Amino acid sequence: MSPWGASCPAPHFNYAVASYRDPAPKLAAWLEENIPEGLAVFTLPEHHRKRLRTSNPMERSIQQELKRRTVKVRVFPGEDALLRLVSAVLVEIDEKWASDTKAYIKWECQDA
Repeated sequence: MSPWGASCPAPHFNYAVASYRDPAPKLAAWLEENIPEGLAVFTLPEHHRKRLRTSNPMERSIQQELKRRTVKVRVFPGEDALLRLVSAVLVEIDEKWASDTKAYIKWECQDA
């Protein structure tokens, strides 16, 4: 059992790790360390997993806002200017999300 509460199907997982132990020891170590964490989402109720399986809606809103702000400028004097604008937009979005009262996932909700 991993610290995240997920466990791998032992026979298949152990076989996969063992098959890479000699030819790719770094990969085997990575598998042992990261696969249980990746499977931790399956310990959550199904309706939470549906919300966690993709972050596309959030990514889409960020990309649209960045595009909206950068298209207006058209030509940036340098890479630093672009980086400052994008950083400011991301900070603004982060502050909005941090102060928002609407939760993306309601952890206390046990039914769909």
